Amino acid sequence: MKLQDLSSHARAGHVEELNLISMEGGIYLLEARIDGRPHALDDGRGHAVHLRSVEHAREMLKDLPGVSLHLVHDVVHDEMCGMEADSQERLRVPISSRVSH
Repeated sequence: MKLQDLSSHARAGHVEELNLISMEGGIYLLEARIDGRPHALDDGRGHAVHLRSVEHAREMLKDLPGVSLHLVHDVVHDEMCGMEADSQERLRVPISSRVSH
């Protein structure tokens, strides 16, 4: 889903929530939930848009109507400690989508 499509869906009230997913290497991916299904933000050529930070995401989303935004991290320490991979869910924290000035 391109940013323009995300904007249209958000203005129509179809976007249930946005998830900013933290990946290894310090990149973030944006996922919109519409009708209970995830839709990743892409560049229109099928490549995921890589965001640099939470502030980068906020800047990109500043013109969208108020949709709840969550920062999502996998719980990687479980694997390092030898625990079952599915013993805990991903860490999901609500954050403000407004740009700080």
